[in-house]
Amino acid sequence: MSLKSSTTESFVPVKAIINNMIELDSGLKVAGVKIYPKNIFIMEENDQFSVIDSLKDLYNTIDFEFWTVITDRPVDISVYIAQLQMMYNQAQNPTIQKLINQDLSKARDFSDDVSDVEFYILFKEKNVELIQKKVRLIINGLANAGLSSSQANNDDLRSILDSFLNAGKKTEFGTVLI
Repeated sequence: MSLKSSTTESFVPVKAIINNMIELDSGLKVAGVKIYPKNIFIMEENDQFSVIDSLKDLYNTIDFEFWTVITDRPVDISVYIAQLQMMYNQAQNPTIQKLINQDLSKARDFSDDVSDVEFYILFKEKNVELIQKKVRLIINGLANAGLSSSQANNDDLRSILDSFLNAGKKTEFGTVLI
């Protein structure tokens, strides 16, 4: 009796990640939109409500199943710290040096705990034309809410999959599905 080896490929129905879509073994494709974060809480109250109302309108126009995915990944700010150090060394004005030194101190305080939060709306569809139509619908709806977005690219999709499959352990970042 031979045992069949279990591999990731045997239980993950992913055929390929290509053309900004995850192609599944079933023929369905997963695609979506990456939403660039915006802190609406620093806006005027009326503007906050406007963004929220526009998002409600968008969600009410979506007539297909979708997932809201939130991921975070570490950000390396060592290059930024090195640039600040160079600026400090080149600065001749003591006031400028003091300001740069304060920035350096702040950057060093949280350099090991910096992460970038990313937001996605993902969906499944077989037809590529319908995928593009849905992507445009979501991007336009987000633009009406004052939010910038773009179609999730291959790297984004790979990162989301990697985070799910590795529970954030290998990648040191996590994913939340809402």
